Amino acid sequence: MSSAVSPENRAHTHNLWFLSILSWACTAGLAYIASQLPTFDSSSRTLLDSSGSWWTYRLAEPLLRWDSFHFSHIAQHGYVYEYEWAFLPGTPLVMRACANLLRLLRVGSSSGSDTVNLEQVLLGGSLAACLSGSVTTMYRLTLHHMRSPTLAFLAALLSLLPSSPATLRLAGYTEPFFTYLTYKGELPSQWFFAALFFALAGSFRSNGIMLSGFIIWGMLVEPFLSYQKITSRRILYTTILTALIFLPFVSHQYAAYRAFCKRDTVSAEWCFRVPPLIYSYVQAEYWNVGFLRYWTFQQLPNFLISAPVLLLLLSFSAYYMRHALIPRLLNLLHPKNSHTEDGSIAHPQAESPFLSPSLAPHAIHALLLTLLLLFAAHTQIILRLAASMPFTYWAAAWLIVEHPKWGKAWVAWSVIWGTISVVLWATFLPPA
Repeated sequence: MSSAVSPENRAHTHNLWFLSILSWACTAGLAYIASQLPTFDSSSRTLLDSSGSWWTYRLAEPLLRWDSFHFSHIAQHGYVYEYEWAFLPGTPLVMRACANLLRLLRVGSSSGSDTVNLEQVLLGGSLAACLSGSVTTMYRLTLHHMRSPTLAFLAALLSLLPSSPATLRLAGYTEPFFTYLTYKGELPSQWFFAALFFALAGSFRSNGIMLSGFIIWGMLVEPFLSYQKITSRRILYTTILTALIFLPFVSHQYAAYRAFCKRDTVSAEWCFRVPPLIYSYVQAEYWNVGFLRYWTFQQLPNFLISAPVLLLLLSFSAYYMRHALIPRLLNLLHPKNSHTEDGSIAHPQAESPFLSPSLAPHAIHALLLTLLLLFAAHTQIILRLAASMPFTYWAAAWLIVEHPKWGKAWVAWSVIWGTISVVLWATFLPPA
């Protein structure tokens, strides 16, 4: 693809920037208005210092919801409690860095203060989230895979209707940073930089290790499917890049092991497991995460509100597998039919841009992550994580183009649920 930017692409990018700012303003405005309603939990108002600046208190209070309590506490005090190790350090580090900047600018603090306060941490996280917009990267990604400015613009527009606007565009949560870094890594570039972005994404969420699949696919699987020779040097380089992506998660586990598993003291229970991972222990012990543990009657509402996203991802990934990936794999089993008359490799012709061969790792990643969240996690997390998968918005674009009736239903649901979810967030009501 040419590096020159066409007038159409430039116009699309400018429009997307404007609409992204408008989307953020609507989300923030609705959240602050809804925060005036009675909240289910008033602990945020108790923790914040209302004796300080009125405007920083008012700006920070709607940001202290759900996991923000954990992120902000880690940002201020480090990892104090065992359950906090379920959260990787990326988000707290960003919140603290931005809070220090606000402190230097004397925003939300008394003069001469040497430490950041809770308001600064929350506002710093929100500021960083606002600056982590990924809509134009979504546009570039779609343009690369589908070669259509119209579809790229459509998919990017749909990304402005996330199923969890508050956690993606407003609060200091993992989602804005993880999404931004994931998209950056998925852009066509050198494999080292892709792995570096994925490693950074992995410092925010544990499922970042799954992004290594894009490296493995691009460096080993795709060449294999294209009948290219795979050298031992290439395998070694792939292994090194994959290890780089795993590094943040492994480092986090090692730091916990150093903190809890000491020979001269009584060690935690998980220290004697193989492997001794605090992450899996904390998830199971404090959040009851495990295979089918969430499948209870009490959690039925969470499954219902997650159903539209789950069905969208499962249906489009199944469609892609059936019409693009499986035929390509079958073609591999019959090499005599895999070459043209002149001896060159013949690839199955994509009937639509939604069946592009380059979408294969995205389809596999989306399917695996969706199944993981459906069967072995708090399923409603898909409402937050869906935004980190461009496949979500390609699926929505596929509905609009090839199944207009369902496409309209998706847009309507996105607008309605997105609005409701912001109000629920502001009033401290589930889903978390």
